[in-house]
Amino acid sequence: MRIRTAIFGVYVLASAVTFAAVMALVLRDVRLRYVESMRRTLGDSAALLATLATPESPDGDWTRRLEELPSRADVLRVFACDPAGRVLFDSRGQDVGRKYFWTMTGGGPYASEGYTVPNVSVVGGELRVVAPVRRQAELVGWVGVGRSLTSIADGVRSARWRLAIYTSIIAFGMTVVGWWIAARLTRSLERLTVYARDVRDGRVAAAPPRSRAREIAELSQAFEEMRDALEGRQHVERYTQTLAHEVKAPLAAIRGAAELLDEHMPMEQRQKFLANIRTEAGRIQRIIERLLELSSLEARKALRQTEALSAGKLAQEALDVVRPAGASRRVTFKLRQEGEATLRGEGVLLREALVNLLQNALEFSPAGAEIVLIVNAANGYVTFAVEDAGPGVPDYALTKVFDRFYSLPRPGTERKSTGLGLALVREIAHLHGGEATLANRPEGGARGALILPAV
Repeated sequence: MRIRTAIFGVYVLASAVTFAAVMALVLRDVRLRYVESMRRTLGDSAALLATLATPESPDGDWTRRLEELPSRADVLRVFACDPAGRVLFDSRGQDVGRKYFWTMTGGGPYASEGYTVPNVSVVGGELRVVAPVRRQAELVGWVGVGRSLTSIADGVRSARWRLAIYTSIIAFGMTVVGWWIAARLTRSLERLTVYARDVRDGRVAAAPPRSRAREIAELSQAFEEMRDALEGRQHVERYTQTLAHEVKAPLAAIRGAAELLDEHMPMEQRQKFLANIRTEAGRIQRIIERLLELSSLEARKALRQTEALSAGKLAQEALDVVRPAGASRRVTFKLRQEGEATLRGEGVLLREALVNLLQNALEFSPAGAEIVLIVNAANGYVTFAVEDAGPGVPDYALTKVFDRFYSLPRPGTERKSTGLGLALVREIAHLHGGEATLANRPEGGARGALILPAV
């Protein structure tokens, strides 16, 4: 189960239980409150009718005043009784002549409001409230108001339905808000998971996700610190092992040549061994310099000082650097530009990447060959493609050419390079948000490409 679903489920369950408990209490209280309100209303009506019906003379027919009042027989039944409880008037004409029985009480909820206390009773499915009619201190009769309990039940039912509808709308709104909160809380965790997988797979990972939640922010910081610690430890181990492996052969050659120099030999052989020592020492120096440069690039997480660069100008500058090296072998360089574009990055690093691609093509090109640097701008990317006419890359090496210290023997000399040039190209490409590729051309030769996002 996803944590988002778990949080949402717990939220909904807790809300549902709380809502059910509150609704049970409220719905149970609706009838009580509604009946109590109806009693008050009927009591007010009975007290008002008793005041209006008070006779002015001892012989006056006080029930006539009730007959003159507007009729609401469809809702309320108004009746009048003599002091003994016999019905003298009925707005519906159904109980005239019958005798009602009740007793007066001396207190109740209406006493504090200054009313003569009405009597309340439920008879035959009807709620009745009566008030005494007095002339001075003499009791001359009773006025009552009755309402069917069926209409009260309908009102209670209607009130409950309205309450249920409003509660359902509120519950739906709370459910939507709950899902939004759950998604909000887990979005940072999902981004943190993606970040951890990028680190695991060795991809260039951006900064860990930030969150206002303190726990998630601390977890992100812990992941970043763990990443730095692991990368630092692996960085040292990896480069220590590779450096020891690559320096081992030149050191063995230097040691062998130095031991032979202790013996008596012709000057020509001595010069040969001394040249061999110088060559191997230079090779070690180049390996260390390239390794330090690559290590520095891999330790960087972002570009430092970027600038807007013209793709065409950048390509021309790289060609100017390698053109003298190809003159001795009559290798010519040609620039073909297919659209002008601007990219943003560190000019020194990008020129170095292009120079490494061109030098790699030069070392594998035969004498008198032509190397073409193509600059193409399309679909938001700038592609620098270097095409040569060499033997191409063996199939088994296509997936390894960008690995550190992997190098193929150069045609003619069978010598290998440090194997760090293309690794530098790939690292510079990744640092600029791009990619580096190397593939064989159908017509022969290889095609190395540096693909970078345009401005």
